[in-house]
Amino acid sequence: MPGMWWVVGTILAVGLVVAYLVWTAGRVDRLQARAELAARALDAHLLRRAAAAAVLAERRYGVELYGAARIALDARPDEREAAENDLTRQLRAVQLDPADPDCEAVIAASRRLALARQVHTDLVRDARAARSRPVVRLFRMGRRHEWPRYFDIDDPTLT
Repeated sequence: MPGMWWVVGTILAVGLVVAYLVWTAGRVDRLQARAELAARALDAHLLRRAAAAAVLAERRYGVELYGAARIALDARPDEREAAENDLTRQLRAVQLDPADPDCEAVIAASRRLALARQVHTDLVRDARAARSRPVVRLFRMGRRHEWPRYFDIDDPTLT
């Protein structure tokens, strides 16, 4: 009977380790899913800002801004960062009047985009940190998902 405590203790320790591994795997999956959802939300905000900029350019500011907005709308994923940075530069070069509804739409879309980018960056950082932990790498808990990527653009906030 005295040897029975070792068995119970061993089973309890193995159960705690398994519970920790299951919890860690669930956390990695949740963080990865949140980072993917944030990437989709960021993409939607990028499209909204580019569409608002295209409408503004059609009505007031001409071909350079319109061209940058169309390129941002039509860009492939590997060209997206450069196209969005160019659109941001074009928008900063234009004098936007907050009293004008079209300009106000672009400014509001840019503010929402800045917030979405910050949320995305935070979630990608958290997902990368969780996936780079030794236990996660050892048991390959993140292998079902591709490595989360940052979306590196200039600060899109307009004044």
